[in-house]
Amino acid sequence: MTGQFNRVDVTVLPMGWTNRETGSFPSEVSGSWSPALSPDGRHAAYVSDRSGRPQIWVQPVGSELTFLVDTGEAPVAGVQWSTGGGWLACLVAPGGAPRHEIWLVRPDGSELHQIAGFGDGTADNMRWLPGRSLLAFTENLNTALLVDPVSGERSVVARGELISLLDVAPGRDRALLRIGPRGDRHIVVRDLLTGVDEFVTAGEQAVFGPDGETVYARSESGELPVLIRVAKGGVEVLAASETDEVETFTITADGRTAAVLWNVRGGLSELSLLDLDSGGRRSLSPLPGSVISGPAWCFDGSTLAFTAEGPGQPHGVWVSTAGGIEAVSAEPAAPNAVRPTLETFAAHDGLTVTGWLFRPAGEGPHPTVLWFHGGPEAQERPGHGPLFQSLTDRGIAVFAPNVRGSSGFGRSFVNADNLGLRYAAIEDVRSCARYLSESGVASTMGIMGRSYGGYLTLAALTTFPDLFAVGIDVCGMSNFATFYEHTEPWIAAAAVSKYGDPVADRELLADLSPITRIDRLRTPLMIVHGENDSNVPVIEAEQVVAALSARGVPHRYLLFPGEGHELLHRTSRADYLRETVDWLTTYLS
Repeated sequence: MTGQFNRVDVTVLPMGWTNRETGSFPSEVSGSWSPALSPDGRHAAYVSDRSGRPQIWVQPVGSELTFLVDTGEAPVAGVQWSTGGGWLACLVAPGGAPRHEIWLVRPDGSELHQIAGFGDGTADNMRWLPGRSLLAFTENLNTALLVDPVSGERSVVARGELISLLDVAPGRDRALLRIGPRGDRHIVVRDLLTGVDEFVTAGEQAVFGPDGETVYARSESGELPVLIRVAKGGVEVLAASETDEVETFTITADGRTAAVLWNVRGGLSELSLLDLDSGGRRSLSPLPGSVISGPAWCFDGSTLAFTAEGPGQPHGVWVSTAGGIEAVSAEPAAPNAVRPTLETFAAHDGLTVTGWLFRPAGEGPHPTVLWFHGGPEAQERPGHGPLFQSLTDRGIAVFAPNVRGSSGFGRSFVNADNLGLRYAAIEDVRSCARYLSESGVASTMGIMGRSYGGYLTLAALTTFPDLFAVGIDVCGMSNFATFYEHTEPWIAAAAVSKYGDPVADRELLADLSPITRIDRLRTPLMIVHGENDSNVPVIEAEQVVAALSARGVPHRYLLFPGEGHELLHRTSRADYLRETVDWLTTYLS
């Protein structure tokens, strides 16, 4: 692909489309994630896209035999194995959109049926209650439910705005609920007989202990998240650090051991086991990847499953037992993969900012692409990045910063871009570019990002029109007014604390919207969007395309049917990778 695009150049990419032969791209390697173990830990269910789209597979631990559990054409986002062993709960994303359905199926593939997320609704945060054949979940962030998989009976546990069900006590008289919008969420124990809430802590993750009284929670009340235990005797801190965050935790059904996942040193992972009786702690090492996610115990506590990834190493499923750590479904890391370095520098106002730098071979400076993650509460970490590896192979450096608003660096940092503070986050983009230039890393620079990172790309290109030679906006917000009007209602309600109220903060949101000053954008821009995206609806891309077309700005519009807020099919990701690398190399070479 060469030349300028001075018109509305829309490319709709059907599944499996390829524009030219370019050899094998890293995104064509399958990955596996979302592990769930049978009650005895002898079998693992997980999601893998080895067939071309995310589906559920079951595999005996220690064996290479794999069995597909067919749940239909829709991509699968997650799976959980019931504590009794008889059911798999499947989180399905119809059309690739952020709306989810929950389906139940036997591990042998029989008795497939839908139980939640009907119509325009969404179902999330599913969890089998330990020792009980009941699945807990939340619909539309306003209704907490339990479902009996045998009878199909649906029981409403609680209702309320922006709630999510975390756990239900064995007597079904008390529930743990997460309440509130993004950046301002807290956990309560609700008495289901009286409706009275008892505050536990600020945060989003908590479970009951086996006694139904003790609560274990990831507390965000302080600057860095910690693991706490709340009992009649008071609050006890079980795991904490002065420099690192407790990212997540999972408790064995007997309440004796906790697996604690730590976010350390700018985005690396550590995993430790905590004896909840004695307080003893031991680390699991060496870990099979630099970034770990999704730790999950089997019901009897004998086996811990998790996902591991790293540079040039796709997501893979692993288990830890008394005999050590072994792979269930994992590909080795590419031997020539570029491993990033963690860079630290001061932003315009002195705030410390970090980022992961992928350098190509040879002396610099290099053409460099700045990549911005979504969220904005997400975090750039040294995991699997096929795009980054493909660009470094072509002599282009990649810098993936964690500007203010990113998670992993404490409560103050993640809230440092709320509402009117977003101007400072946009200024962080220029601070990143200045650092790359002054340190001799970058010659020419491009910018790209997805979701909120796409918004930040558009905001930077309209605020600093001469800073970048090329840009790519992947499903980014261009106009806060239309975003709030067309996104899912539960997404809009939760976003108010982060971006602003669409009515009360109308003027602020208009000024922060890139579409307001789109006439300043003159950088060649590729716009990428999933046709079914209902998180950041496709109207956000269409406005930018129309504006650039009217002004004769070089651009390209890449539209993916059958995809939503993320590209879930491997063919779509391969096509996106080819077109992205082509666009960037055209303007950065």
